[in-house]
Parts: sequence; C-alpha cells; structure tokens
Amino acid sequence: MKSRLKITTVALLFASFFAVITSFFSTAEDMTQPMKGEYEVATLAGGCFWCTESDLEKLDGVVDVVSGYSGGDLENPTYKQVSSGKSGHIEVIQVTFDPKIVSYEQVLDQLFRHMDPTDNQGSFVDRGPQYRPAIFFHNEDQQVIAQEFMNAVDAAKIYPKPLATELIEFKKFWPAEDYHQDYYKRNPIRYKYYRNGSGRDKYLDSVFGEDREENPKTLRQYIDEQKMAQNVKSYAKPSESEIKKMLTEQQYYVTQKEGTERPFDNAYWDNKAEGIYVDIVSGEPLFSSTDKYKSGTGWPSFTKPINKAYITEEDDFSLFSKRTEIRSKFADSHLGHVFSDGPKPTGLRYCMNSAAMRFVPKADLEKEGYGEYLYLFNQSS
Repeated sequence: MKSRLKITTVALLFASFFAVITSFFSTAEDMTQPMKGEYEVATLAGGCFWCTESDLEKLDGVVDVVSGYSGGDLENPTYKQVSSGKSGHIEVIQVTFDPKIVSYEQVLDQLFRHMDPTDNQGSFVDRGPQYRPAIFFHNEDQQVIAQEFMNAVDAAKIYPKPLATELIEFKKFWPAEDYHQDYYKRNPIRYKYYRNGSGRDKYLDSVFGEDREENPKTLRQYIDEQKMAQNVKSYAKPSESEIKKMLTEQQYYVTQKEGTERPFDNAYWDNKAEGIYVDIVSGEPLFSSTDKYKSGTGWPSFTKPINKAYITEEDDFSLFSKRTEIRSKFADSHLGHVFSDGPKPTGLRYCMNSAAMRFVPKADLEKEGYGEYLYLFNQSS
C-alpha cells in the first residue's frame, strides 16, 4: 500500500513539475508572436529596458510592457549572457498597445523621445551592441511606418546627429528575468540612482528642453512645424500713410507704438466663435480659436500660434524686467507678449491685444483666402 502511495505521489509531483515547466515555456513561446485581436505589439530597443519600460508605460493606449531580449540566436538567454555582448541579443521591450487609442507611429515617437537614436554603439552609460537602438518590425506595415517616420525625423534634423537606429525583422522575443520586470516600481531608489547617473535625462533635456515632461512635444509636431515654416506665404506691409488711414487710433497705438489695450474692454477677450485671428495690418494668420482659452487676464490668450513662422520674438525690458514680446513677421506689428504660465500641451500663454488682430470666422475662411486653415477645425471636431 505504501509502495503504491509513494509511486502515486511521485507521479503526481512529476506531473505537477512538468506542468509548471511546460506552462513557463509555452508562455515564453506565446510572447514571441504579436498579439491578435484588438491589440497590437511593438518590439523596441532603446538602451536599458528598465528605462524604456518606464517611459513607454506612460503613454496612453499602452496596455502592457515587458522587458526582454531579441535579435540573437541563443535560446532562453539570461541577463548575464546578453549583458556580455556576446549572445547577439539586444535588450528590448515588447509593447502591447490598443491601436484604437494610440498608433504604431505614436509608440515609436514616444520611444525616440526617451532615448538616443543616434548612437549605434550603446546607450548612454551602457556600452556595447546589446544596448544599441533598434526597431524589430513584426510585419511589412510596421516596417514601412518605421522607415518613413525615421526618414521624416532625420530630415527635420531634430537630433544633433543623424539617426543610427536599426530596422530588424522580428523573429523571437524572450522575456527577461522576473526581477527586471517593472524594476522602476519595485526598486525606485536604485532605479532613480541608475537613471540619474546614466546621462539619459541630461541628454534628453539638451534636445527637447528641461520642460519636456511638463509640456511634451512629439516628434511629429516638430516635423509638421518645420513643414509649415517651409510653406510660409509672403505678406506685404503697407506704407506708413496707408497704415494710419486703415487703422483706428487704438489699433495704431497698439501695433505701431507697442501699446496695450485695457483688459476686459476689447473685442476678442471673450470671443468664443470658431475662426482664426489675423494681423490687422497685413492679414498674415496668427492664432486659431482651437488654441484659445480663458486665461482670466482680460486679453485674448492662446497656447500657440497657427504657424511660428508668422511671428517673431523680441526681448522687452520696458517694465524694468525681461519679457518676451511677440510681433508679426511681415507687418512687424506689436501683438503682445508670451508667458510660461499657460496650460498644456505647450505651457505657454500668448497674451495678445485684440486691437492688433482681425477675426475671420470659420465660415468665411475660404472666401477670404484662408481655406487652407479649415483643417484646424476638422481636427478639433
């Protein structure tokens, strides 16, 4: 009886052990394939996976991020083998995301804004091929999107050096050891110590500004702004006598003498209609109602201009402290000032004088020659 019990017990223990092992390896194997159904998967390398995992998990629409290894032929690689630089693998993260909320390009955008994509010899303090930047594409669509995105980033010259990020066909993903997963949450002090000493954030601040976390700006925004700057129309400034004839006394005082109108007693401070605001002198497009917000100052306030190419910034010391004056590019009209106390996404408050602008309603954009800006309202609807 005891003998049968022993045999049965051993058999059960062996079966349980085999089930656990099988379960472990089947899980690892399942993770080598992109998830099907409503979610998609991106496999990305941007240096230390502790950092890239923490940065990608901040992106809306990301469902899960797992640290691991890809790129080599070694089966079941360990951290020790990969970190030696001899396994052929790269430290990566596998990002599961909801394409209804965030696109594949936006996932790449988030990665690129949190790594150095120009260094193919490593990543900040971590040196070696196992830390180089790479995108492992799972299908042809991902390959095309990644290549076109990187081409656009390179053309915009956002980084101080050309991109050196590899595009590699995805083959297999091996999850890293458990203690690497969510390392920044489990070991916050050690993680912060490592990250601060790695040079990652210092580099990112130098490229995107020290306010990049509070007021993030995507690479796609940089690219679009550059395109807009290259497509600026020329506007003419009338003669002095013509300006005096066309402007009211208040408009002339504000635009030509750097004056300021009274708050809460001007045409547009509380205007809620859809449309754009153009220079009162030249007609060059300045601001959109889609970026207008109630600042409580009594002047029309905006988070950003329609196109920065139509404005200039000048240092203003008229009130015995430095302010940043905003003027129109072609008419050189004084418009107002910009301050760093605005809301997201820019954190800026373009505080303008109504007297320096003319409002063009959305319904009149086409007939007044501003039809190209109708897209602003399609985006916001």
